[in-house]
Amino acid sequence: MATANRPLDGITVVSLEHAIAAPFCTRQLADLGARVIKVERPGSGDFARGYDERVKGLASHFVWTNRSKESLTLDVKHAEAEDVFARLLAQTDVLVQNLAPGAAARLGLSFETLHERYPRLIVCDISGYGDSGPYRDKKAYDLLIQSESGFLSITGTPDEPSKAGCSIADIAAGMYAYSNILAALIQRGKTGEGSRVEVSMLEAMAEWMSYPLYYAIDGAAPPPRSGAAHATIYPYGPFTAGDGKVVMLGLQNEREWAIFCEKVLLQPELIADPRYASNSKRTAARAEVKALVEQAFAALSSEQVVARLDAAGIANAHVNDMHDLWQHRQLQARGRWVEIDSPAGPLPALLPPGLPSNVEPRMDAVPALGQHTHAILAALGYAAEDIARLESTHAV
Repeated sequence: MATANRPLDGITVVSLEHAIAAPFCTRQLADLGARVIKVERPGSGDFARGYDERVKGLASHFVWTNRSKESLTLDVKHAEAEDVFARLLAQTDVLVQNLAPGAAARLGLSFETLHERYPRLIVCDISGYGDSGPYRDKKAYDLLIQSESGFLSITGTPDEPSKAGCSIADIAAGMYAYSNILAALIQRGKTGEGSRVEVSMLEAMAEWMSYPLYYAIDGAAPPPRSGAAHATIYPYGPFTAGDGKVVMLGLQNEREWAIFCEKVLLQPELIADPRYASNSKRTAARAEVKALVEQAFAALSSEQVVARLDAAGIANAHVNDMHDLWQHRQLQARGRWVEIDSPAGPLPALLPPGLPSNVEPRMDAVPALGQHTHAILAALGYAAEDIARLESTHAV
């Protein structure tokens, strides 16, 4: 049974964050119990708040990555900001930032500047390309990193590259920031010393691109763009049934190919056919194999195809859209949806995947801009008249 105790209870995170990579990282820290104070620009806040209005007037990206946080408005360039940060950081375990290149250092918030004063502080810097090298000062957004990392070159159709439909480069960077902050907290528990975590979006995506990188080693041809089908394993992808609906299926080895021929295609003679005797040969002859499969499926509905695949133990999936995913029977059966609060009222939210069985994730509200400013400043020792002064000078 889950308990109220969470792994990061008592850990405070301050984040100068916008868009997706850093907010996704810190939201996951919040899921584990960390107190996350999100520092936002007065008046406008994280620019991801304005991406769209799809969630009852709130932005879809923002709702996804910002639950369970406290919003503190602060003009980081204001003369009063230094004192606010000094008070904050004295009580902070982790500082996360994904500001423009060099901005945190100019604000005096680099690890090198902070470490002597706050020796236990962990500083996580997330950037497009890292803090050195010829690309250090380039701005970077998700699609640009998808392009720079070669992801676009292997994704799409033979005629046209395609981006990932979600923010894959931001997600990659956010996940490495999250996991390495956890590692830094474990290390601090051993040494008592804080450390720096530096995450580059390009390096995160290059790691995720390692299979196609190795496939194209020594000047070899890279995996071709192959739409929704796997580029180098076949048959592995979408196939049309007799009712016009598409079924996704995948074979991983020769044993599965033999079962597929015998029990799904009902053509056991194909098992010994030398034209299809290995994955490499089937991939080279993918047009022929696709025709064989879809000819066998032509007399079957998509549900009949799925039933035959399931009976044979061949992996398969429906080609769902977002409406299907909202209603997915598996997610519902496992109780993965809960309700959280927001400035627009109650909203559905997915429980974070993979938590230890005795941890109840924190699933608190999505904050309104500046919602917690007064409470945070008061807790830092600012009197009511001081807070009023900070507001009047637009510091907060």
